[in-house]
Amino acid sequence: MAAATPGHVGLPDRGAAVLIEDLLAGIVGPTNVDCDLDVNADVTHDEALGGSPVRPLAVVRPGSTEQVAAIVKAALSERVPLTARGSGTGLSGGCVPVDGGVVVSFERMNRILEIDTANHVAVVEPGVTLADLDTALLPSGLIYPVFPGEQSASIGGNVATNAGGMRAVKYGVTRHHVLGIEAVLGTGEVITTGGKFVKSTSGYDLTQLIIGSEGTLALVTQATLRLHPRPEHHATLLAPFATVHEIAEAVPPIVSSGVGPLLVEYIDLVSMAGITANAGIDLGIPDDVQGRALAYLVVVLENHHLARLEEDVQALAEQIEKLGALEVYVLPDHAGTQLIGARERAFWASKANGADDIVDVVVPRASIPTYLDAVSELASATSSLVVGCGHAGDGNVHLSIWQTDPDVRQRLIRDIVVSGLSLGGAISGEHGIGRLKRPYLTELEDPSKLELMRRIKLAFDPHGVLNPGAIFEPAIAQGADR
Repeated sequence: MAAATPGHVGLPDRGAAVLIEDLLAGIVGPTNVDCDLDVNADVTHDEALGGSPVRPLAVVRPGSTEQVAAIVKAALSERVPLTARGSGTGLSGGCVPVDGGVVVSFERMNRILEIDTANHVAVVEPGVTLADLDTALLPSGLIYPVFPGEQSASIGGNVATNAGGMRAVKYGVTRHHVLGIEAVLGTGEVITTGGKFVKSTSGYDLTQLIIGSEGTLALVTQATLRLHPRPEHHATLLAPFATVHEIAEAVPPIVSSGVGPLLVEYIDLVSMAGITANAGIDLGIPDDVQGRALAYLVVVLENHHLARLEEDVQALAEQIEKLGALEVYVLPDHAGTQLIGARERAFWASKANGADDIVDVVVPRASIPTYLDAVSELASATSSLVVGCGHAGDGNVHLSIWQTDPDVRQRLIRDIVVSGLSLGGAISGEHGIGRLKRPYLTELEDPSKLELMRRIKLAFDPHGVLNPGAIFEPAIAQGADR
């Protein structure tokens, strides 16, 4: 085997391509390998706005951990880059393949291996979707509470990006619910971390290190998930406000009120119009109220007991009125379900209306008013339209950007990110870095932290075969042949 160039994975010539195809077919069977023109166009991209589709050399569909390990070893033997793929619903280019590389699709590894009601855990393979897991958990009265907004998303993809969603204000994000994993390193070694327990002080926490690493450290083949009792009763409150600024100021007292809201969302006027029109929803808000409202606050409460829920709804409605709401509406169950479903599809509404990009900066929730003011000024200065909605309860702001000039748009996004960082925030709240946000991470993150992350990457994946180009430049992220 020829030595690879130090610092990057070599791309195979046609002879090597035939060899790797034969190697993969020998591992998973010919029917589970697609090559060249047989590769479905869906695997060439994710759902991010921007970026270019890339057709991989092949797509391989393993059916077991042993096959994944064998695939990694085969890729190592030919220095072929691997990109893991779940449902492809990501928004940062994190699962876009490498030219000349191989996509490892986990669509066959979609089994729920165990639902342990005594320990409140589920053990699943990475291809299990959130929708399938939720359906399977219904009879048990348990729930996996991470709902990032797309129920077709896979558990493996959620683990890769540390997905969050609207319920994070109450339940946290993916890393708070993954108790252990089985994973294949970039060397082909298989490791098992964590287990059916909620605390451990046994050395470094490798589970948490792999969560959010976007497939650059290991390929996750199993996850042990923490479950919660499923509340039976829900209520949705909708409160129009005169400004987004007033909503942002109302969020901290709502979160600290003691009612434990399931979600606290803000939706600006333009976004509300877009998502309701896209979903065909009429919330029945009087015209005079709509005429004064520039933003909306949506709060969902849940409880195991209906009487307690009703008490919480009454107390919270009174509090929201005192915080400056124009009105407070307790929506009928069907209307509340429709609105939350439409909010979850806000990205699709923006995409349908021609948005050029999206941003998901996160800031401390008390800083949301200051941040939104800064974003408004930046949008005005560049003659851009920037609208959004977000998880106000945890400071995750989702912005849709309409600016057709790519140079202006790139400068605007950079300035939006810088504004968030200056308030103690982070570049991405839940979408990940992938390939599309890599330039901002490279430029704006602490160089010492980046260098430490590169050394961690080298330890897990010394030859750089796992998802090169995500988070780091390929030539930086990968180490020399050893």
